[in-house]
Amino acid sequence: MDTAPGRPDDAGPCLPLGTAVLVVVLALFAALTAGHLVAALVGPGASPLVAVGNSVIDLSPSWLVEFGKDVFGTKNKLVLLLGIGLALVLIAVAVGAASRRRAAPGVGLIIVLGAVGLAAVVTRPELGQLAAAAPIASFLVGIAVFPWLHRLARETHAGEVGGAGEAGNAGKAHASPTDASRRRFLGSSLGVAAGAGVAGLTGQAFAGPDIQASRADIAPFNPATKAPPLPTGADFAANGTPTLITPNRDFYTIHTALVVPRVPVDGWTLRIHGMVDRPLTLTYDDLRQRPLVERTLTLACVSNPVGGTLISTANFIGVDLRDLLREAGVKPGAEQLYSTSHDGFTAGTPVDVVMEPDRRAMLALGMNGEPLPVSHGFPVRMVVPGLYGFVSATKWLVDLELTTWRAKQGYWQPRGWAREAPVKTQSRIDGPLGDIQAGDVVVAGTAWAPHVGIVAVEARVGDGPWQQAELSTEVSVDTWRMWRATVRMSPGENTVTCRAIDRTGATQPEVATPVAPDGATGWHSVPFTAR
Repeated sequence: MDTAPGRPDDAGPCLPLGTAVLVVVLALFAALTAGHLVAALVGPGASPLVAVGNSVIDLSPSWLVEFGKDVFGTKNKLVLLLGIGLALVLIAVAVGAASRRRAAPGVGLIIVLGAVGLAAVVTRPELGQLAAAAPIASFLVGIAVFPWLHRLARETHAGEVGGAGEAGNAGKAHASPTDASRRRFLGSSLGVAAGAGVAGLTGQAFAGPDIQASRADIAPFNPATKAPPLPTGADFAANGTPTLITPNRDFYTIHTALVVPRVPVDGWTLRIHGMVDRPLTLTYDDLRQRPLVERTLTLACVSNPVGGTLISTANFIGVDLRDLLREAGVKPGAEQLYSTSHDGFTAGTPVDVVMEPDRRAMLALGMNGEPLPVSHGFPVRMVVPGLYGFVSATKWLVDLELTTWRAKQGYWQPRGWAREAPVKTQSRIDGPLGDIQAGDVVVAGTAWAPHVGIVAVEARVGDGPWQQAELSTEVSVDTWRMWRATVRMSPGENTVTCRAIDRTGATQPEVATPVAPDGATGWHSVPFTAR
């Protein structure tokens, strides 16, 4: 049976496995980078790889998300993207093996991945209607590149196999058709790889608006009420504790977004609605024109294990949230303040907590004297002292709805986390680091019970008696306190344990519990080797 040139049938020679896999990989690479480039125009979250990654996070069970945080820390999202990339490579190997004779398996893969990418984007309404353009671009590029490269590869390989029997013809001094087809395939492959690389880099360079320029245009803050100056002895940094104020670059970062939202000030609005008498829509300038307050506050993440570092303190600048809600007029029966982020994250905060006169909840615009860093919620975020961030600290804030617990659930509640989550009393050991000498040793650490306050910390070596630690000067009940104690260590192995006592007289619980569903408990112990 005759076969039309350039369209070898299933009976033709098989492509080498490496060539078949290369064709699939190049097609996927071109498709993904095309989508990434278009996403730079319509929103970084529309990139198919990012959208699928976000869907994986949303659909993953709570225990798997926590496992990723425990093992990989703040690099867990990078690991997820690398894992998706590795999975695509493995799929490419399998589909490449199936596509050695015909293009149908590879075409099928492009169709399936295109559908998955489109579904991941359109099911996130916060991305906007234009977001679908990114996965559509990925599909169109993939469905064009794969059959084309596959045909060129088949032509090249068919010519090589067909010409093998003529290898003994010594009179062939001129270039053969096989040489030309091989050059076409190699040139086309290199062209696809180069074009895809340029598309990916361009998409990365121009992803979203110029947020740093937007931040730079913001005039310096001049709060009407400034945070009191830090008292002498507010930390024991010389003994290994953190400084009382955490520099912005070191402030812990936890969020669900694979790509940090880039929200310019121009066009940003905050809607306050629901069970209120007077719905409000506020711009950034509206907030700037209100009396600004500066407050020194400690924030903690519910995923912080015993002894963990997912806790930090900063001087936040913004507007009082209670005043805003009083202006809107909260109706009787409103139970939660349901906050929504630009990326679709939601959280429910108890209204009665936010409305406490001394709670000092706020909408923060600034952090340690400068506009909020992008990764910490620029342009506006919520801060509610005494509550874990997953029920109170929504970043990239765009919407506040007064509603009931029955009407809506925040992002984490359907995943098994608590509805109300006050920060638990905790303490940890921070120093000393490295080798120590036997004898009297100064051990230092940090303790916190935000909005309750720490009144004492105790430390002991092994099963010995508890001894009172020296506390740093208290800044407020809404900030952490440092502690230090001189303990006697014997040569060899020693284990130091600490526990805190809060202002209610309650001692930090000894029983160890996991972070889910409302924060870890237990005493922190650290082994030391004394010489």
